Amino acid sequence: MIFRAHLNVAYKPAVLPLLASVALAASATLSSAQVSLTTVVELAQQHSPDVRLAQANVQKTAAQLAQSRDAFIPSVTFGSGLPAFPEIGFTGSLPSIWDSQVGSMIFSLPQAQYIRAARTALDAAQLSLKDAREQVALDASTTYLELDSVQSELAAARQQEQSANRLVEIEQQRAEAGVDPLSDYLQAQLTAAQIKLARIHLGTRAATLSKQLATLTGMPVGSITPDHASIPEIPAVSADARPVTPTSVVAAQTLAHSREQLAKGDWEHLWHIPQIAFGLTYNRNTGVLNSIDDYYKKPLPANNLSSGFSIQIPLFDASQRDKARESSADALKARVEAEQAQRQNELQIAELTGSLRELDTQAEIASLKQQIAGEQLKAVQAQLELGNGATSTPSAPPQLSPKAEQQALIDERQKAIDAQEAALELEKARLSLLRALGHMQDWLKELHTK
Repeated sequence: MIFRAHLNVAYKPAVLPLLASVALAASATLSSAQVSLTTVVELAQQHSPDVRLAQANVQKTAAQLAQSRDAFIPSVTFGSGLPAFPEIGFTGSLPSIWDSQVGSMIFSLPQAQYIRAARTALDAAQLSLKDAREQVALDASTTYLELDSVQSELAAARQQEQSANRLVEIEQQRAEAGVDPLSDYLQAQLTAAQIKLARIHLGTRAATLSKQLATLTGMPVGSITPDHASIPEIPAVSADARPVTPTSVVAAQTLAHSREQLAKGDWEHLWHIPQIAFGLTYNRNTGVLNSIDDYYKKPLPANNLSSGFSIQIPLFDASQRDKARESSADALKARVEAEQAQRQNELQIAELTGSLRELDTQAEIASLKQQIAGEQLKAVQAQLELGNGATSTPSAPPQLSPKAEQQALIDERQKAIDAQEAALELEKARLSLLRALGHMQDWLKELHTK
């Protein structure tokens, strides 16, 4: 039997504070409901396998830290060695009914390094957990934003399809009346078919995004309807913003430091520095089931107690030297991986910054095109309502036909869809740059204030 005392440093994962989120998730299983972005992010972080793996790693490293500290806490063992049959003759061992040992380490420079390494590893694990939560928040936010945008695009596409069908009806009537050639009617049908295909594509995309959100949050498919009012404005960040090292890079650097401390502890085993331990042993002897007293000048005492200090001075240990070399290689590998993570993040920032300039301009162009199309639609509708303002003047422009309005409506809705798509790509790029610049936590704080 072993009795051991441990320090309580186990990690306690955070519990979602909003009971309303749980109630909303339960009600959403019955029907689709508007769910805020904050709720989706929290559910995704709770349900994410990556977050749960990171939490398990935190618990593991916390236990390793406790184990390394417990080397200096006395351990107590108790045992019994009752013989199965009476002993015959001289066996050479003490006839103990039971015995107990107490032992602990008192002084060890390598063990002190191991404790530091375990503490740093715990810090790295907690940073990795934070990074996993940020990545899940980014994935959930991006999917949520895209679903919200696609649903708006889908509504515009349905309006566009209605106008296209109306245009087909008008062209059919005009072709039958001999006003327009048959090719105009066929062109209208082609336009309607293309718009229908685009609408089907948007519907498929919306269904896929809905499935992705369900997978991220653990809620039923189709139970989440984005609430546009819950989306905070994404700041227009740039690479010139206040530099903050991303959590993923800090976690890699901290892990590399832990590996270096571990390697230092392994090398300190070879420094010829004594390691001191304390031990105490008690055993209870009996002569009931043996004749041990026949072989000794005096009867053995029933109670026996011994204690002492164990001092070990390492002189040469080839195996420990090889282990230290292995630890040094692991530390070097972890340091190189941290540097690589830093370079990759810098490269991502450069790429996102370049893309952001292009996307910002594209969004501006798409918005201007939508405004122009809207003004053109108003002009066509006004002319259809009031006429072209001319009587029988030979040079006056011809009166617009009803199909012009449908064509203008189709064009205006298409420009609205294009503008919505350009704005979405800009928002996604801004969110990615926020994370690369280490400001993802600011976005999460902004979420909780909505």
